[in-house]
Amino acid sequence: MFLEKGLVDAEVVARFDLAKNVIKVAGELALDYFQRREELVIETKTEPQDVVSIADKNVEQVILQQIQEAYPVDNFLGEEQGILKGDNDYLWVVDPIDGTSCFVNGLPSWCISIALMQQDKIAFGLVYDPNADELFTALSGAGCQVNGKAVKALNIDSVQAGVMGVGTSHRVPSSHCLHFLQGLLDEGGMFIRNGSGALMLAYVAAGRLIGYYEPHINSWDCLAGLILVQEAGGSTNQFLENGGLLEGNSILVSAKDIHHQLDHFTRL
Repeated sequence: MFLEKGLVDAEVVARFDLAKNVIKVAGELALDYFQRREELVIETKTEPQDVVSIADKNVEQVILQQIQEAYPVDNFLGEEQGILKGDNDYLWVVDPIDGTSCFVNGLPSWCISIALMQQDKIAFGLVYDPNADELFTALSGAGCQVNGKAVKALNIDSVQAGVMGVGTSHRVPSSHCLHFLQGLLDEGGMFIRNGSGALMLAYVAAGRLIGYYEPHINSWDCLAGLILVQEAGGSTNQFLENGGLLEGNSILVSAKDIHHQLDHFTRL
C-alpha cells in the first residue's frame, strides 16, 4: 500500500515490516520477564533512579539479533549496546524497555521503542506497550496508527483542554522542570508523569495527552515518539539539533495550537 502511494522506498517499507514483527517478539519476552520480575538482578547506572536489569539487556539483544540477521550492514544504537557501526545510511535506534524503574517495581508504565533513521531523517517509529497490547506505528508520510487504526493529535487551543505529560531528569537542574510546571499550572493546565517518556509521546500522538515535555531525554527514548507525533499532526521541537542523537536533548511535543505557549514555559 505504501509503495503504491509512492510514500517511501521499498527498503524502508521492508524494514518497517520487519520492525513490526521484531517489536512484538521483544514485547513477549519483556512481558515474561515483567511477570517474573522478582527473579531479576537490578543494577544502578551512574545517574540516580537510572536502573537496568537483565531483561533490558536480553530484550535488546533479541532485537539486535533479528535486525542483524536481516540487515547485517545497518547501523545500530541501543540504550544498552551503544553505537554499533554498519556500512550504509540506515540507523536503528532502540530502547528495549523504556520505563525500567516502573518495570522492576511492578508498574505497567513501560514499553519498547524502535525507530529507523535514514541519513538524518526519522523514517519510521514504533512504540509497543505489551501490557495493553497496543502497537503505535508511524511511517514517514503515511500517518500514525494504533493497532492499525489511524489516530490524530488533539486539536485544541488551550492548555486547560487536557492533561500534559511531563518527565524529569537528574542530568539538568530541577529548576528546568519546576519553572515549566509553574507556567503550566498558572495557566490552568494539569500534568501527569507515568515513568515512560516513549509511552507518553505515543499518547500525545493518539490524542490522549495535550503534549509532553522533558528537559533532557536520550534519543532511544524519543525518536519513535517524535515521528509518531509528527505523523499524527502534532508539533515537535528540533530534538536532533546540537548532537541530540548521541548526547540527548530537551523534548517538547504537543497539539499544534498550544506549542508556542508550552515552548514559552520551557524558557521561564
